[in-house]
Amino acid sequence: MPPDDPRARRTRASLRAAALELAGERDPATLTLSAVASRAGVNRATVYLHYPDLDALFADAMEEAVTTVARAAQLCPLDADPDTAPPPLVTLFEHVAAHATLYARMLGPQGSARFAARLRQALGEALLERFRAGARPTAAAVPLEVHAAYLAGALVGVIAHCATGDARPPAETAAATWRLLARS
Repeated sequence: MPPDDPRARRTRASLRAAALELAGERDPATLTLSAVASRAGVNRATVYLHYPDLDALFADAMEEAVTTVARAAQLCPLDADPDTAPPPLVTLFEHVAAHATLYARMLGPQGSARFAARLRQALGEALLERFRAGARPTAAAVPLEVHAAYLAGALVGVIAHCATGDARPPAETAAATWRLLARS
């Protein structure tokens, strides 16, 4: 069945939703493709037609989250006042707070390495695009790619920290993060 077939798209959507539901209920390391298949109402062989393993399924299921986070980073005016968090950064941390359990599980020690890598990659690409357009927080004497990778890794680290129990309000976390990012 071609990947763009409507039935295949529906099946993948069902599998992604089931994976996220289960990851919200328990540690992803305890999940199996059989459990996801059962929750999605398909047989296990069907899962393998679409995903080689559970980590690939989680990475695909979290792609919307990756897009949300990368878009927020891309919308931040990097030349904004370093003492006031830009609204897109506040929105990003509100999103993380609203999905804290899922982010904590996906970025935790038993989470999805592919998701973490994809999130860093998307953030790095978004920042690099901004840097190449001339929007860079400082005139750092490092290559653009290194600067973007550094900031992307830092942002993923803060997201993981927030998702694992940091009780600060999203706006406060955004302000603290912005002070660091704007000076990096």
